[in-house]
Amino acid sequence: MAEVVTTRREGAIFEVTLDRPKANAIDAKTSRLMGETFKAFRDDPELRVAILKTAGDEFFCAGWDLTAAAAGEPANADFGVGGFGGLQGLRDLNKPVIACINGMTVGGGFELALSCDLIYASDHSSFALPEIRAGQLADAASVKLPKRIPFHIALDLLYTGRWMTAAEAHRWGLVNEVLPREKLEDRVWEIGGLLASGPPLVFAAIKETVRVAEPLSYQDALNRVNRRQLATVDILYGSEDRLEGARAFAEKRAPVWRGR
Repeated sequence: MAEVVTTRREGAIFEVTLDRPKANAIDAKTSRLMGETFKAFRDDPELRVAILKTAGDEFFCAGWDLTAAAAGEPANADFGVGGFGGLQGLRDLNKPVIACINGMTVGGGFELALSCDLIYASDHSSFALPEIRAGQLADAASVKLPKRIPFHIALDLLYTGRWMTAAEAHRWGLVNEVLPREKLEDRVWEIGGLLASGPPLVFAAIKETVRVAEPLSYQDALNRVNRRQLATVDILYGSEDRLEGARAFAEKRAPVWRGR
């Protein structure tokens, strides 16, 4: 039997592939495995960026495995250290994660994509939150989606469960780029390489600042940054990399980031 979650490591890039035919739906066991996988990525200082993709062309991810639900798996099952899909609740994941979407992205699969920092999609991909039709709440999407796209469009998707094409998702700024499927992975790896060559301490500071600032006023968030009250910002401001960036600029050369 093929492995449900496989990984590929190339330099500082870590690719995670979910492969659960035919819809890449996620049960609790798979979610726990994904959480441990992303936790290992988070804790490995040699890895700087992750790519999340799934196998097949029809589904990126159909969300929660309804077969498991029908067999008695509760909606509040133990989904592991990272929450559903391994990403939604993984604390202190201060590294970039790119979603490589090819196919239908449904319910919890849509919410999994929303847990990533960048989203690239093939032109035949589509998105939907059909929970409303089953009398269920798309909980993570109800929190995240109105903050990512115009409020009334988010509510339209949540209230109706309708399908949104990749082109529409791009128009609302939900997807970074839409590409032909044969060009998608090359483009995602190109972006992954760009990020992997960048300053890891700055990426960490960006992610923590964005996360902490979300519920705060502008001034409160800025005060925390300026007072070095965020761990990643404090590390960055006292780092060798910060000095290296200044020296490289003055010497008109490419910086060498060491993550310290």
